[in-house]
Amino acid sequence: MDLPLRAALIAWLAADPDLSAQLNAITEEAPSRTALPWLAIATSASADWSTKTETGYEIRIALDLHCRGDTPDAAAALVSAIDARIRALPAQQSGFRVATIRFLRARTQQTDAATRTVLIEFSFRTLNGEAL
Repeated sequence: MDLPLRAALIAWLAADPDLSAQLNAITEEAPSRTALPWLAIATSASADWSTKTETGYEIRIALDLHCRGDTPDAAAALVSAIDARIRALPAQQSGFRVATIRFLRARTQQTDAATRTVLIEFSFRTLNGEAL
């Protein structure tokens, strides 16, 4: 149920010239050999969100941003740009439409002296799921 949204989201993020200029990769899974910074889908899950007349899904997607930075706010501008781009995802997609996009949570971890990982999770509610 979540695969078409995952594909649409990655394509939408990769199509942004500012994000593409700042990130070395925007992928569905962690790249094996890419220099930091990069963004990938960490995980996704879906649940029923149907109405009386339409099939629908609530899909949660967590994105993993890996970057460098010595200060706690090193990735703040990049995270804000990712957030804004996700919220601007067009509602009408191929085979489904996005009814709502909601930020759920973010978690930041410094993994060594200058490497940071930011996990950003969103909830998407989609309709016309039978085409998914």
